Amino acid sequence: MDECGWVSEVLEEETRKLKSTMLIANETFEKLTALDNQNEYECCTFKNCDFSGGNLSATKFIESEFIDCNLSNAKLNETSILDVQFKSCKMLGIQFDMSNPLLFSAIFENCQLNDCTFYEMKLRQAEFTNSSLEGADFTAADMKEVKITGCDLSNANFDRANLEGADFLMSVRLQIDPELTRITKAKLSMSQLPGLLSKYNLKIKG
Repeated sequence: MDECGWVSEVLEEETRKLKSTMLIANETFEKLTALDNQNEYECCTFKNCDFSGGNLSATKFIESEFIDCNLSNAKLNETSILDVQFKSCKMLGIQFDMSNPLLFSAIFENCQLNDCTFYEMKLRQAEFTNSSLEGADFTAADMKEVKITGCDLSNANFDRANLEGADFLMSVRLQIDPELTRITKAKLSMSQLPGLLSKYNLKIKG
């Protein structure tokens, strides 16, 4: 195949992709169990939807909201999550690090995020409030000044993460190795200090 023929095929494929992508805006969806992926959802609301184990890859969610939804183990390969709020959602085992790294800003409130992966992600535009993050992997993530307040952080991994100025107030079961993690100016309560010193096997008395 000559060069012109190859270029023509590439352009046709890109045109096909553009035609198959729909922009859906200002809609409310309730009790869905599947979603056409690769579409763009802008200013949409999803309520009581069950997308667990579903394929949401290459989909764009912009300024949208998920309320009381189940997204556990959903596939988010190259998914864009921009200014999205998740409220009271079940989101177990999601590999957020497979999503679009350039378009990720989200607020998680009262969510179950156990065993989720945020490996090497830029999370400065993320916020976690009153959520369960048991076993979550934040290894090498950029979390400067991120808010993780009122959360359960049992067995969450922060090794090599940038936690400068991060707010952990009211969160419980926090364990951080200061020798492996940048925690300058992080906001911590006195009750969280044992989680920074556990590797030294010290006995701390109040």
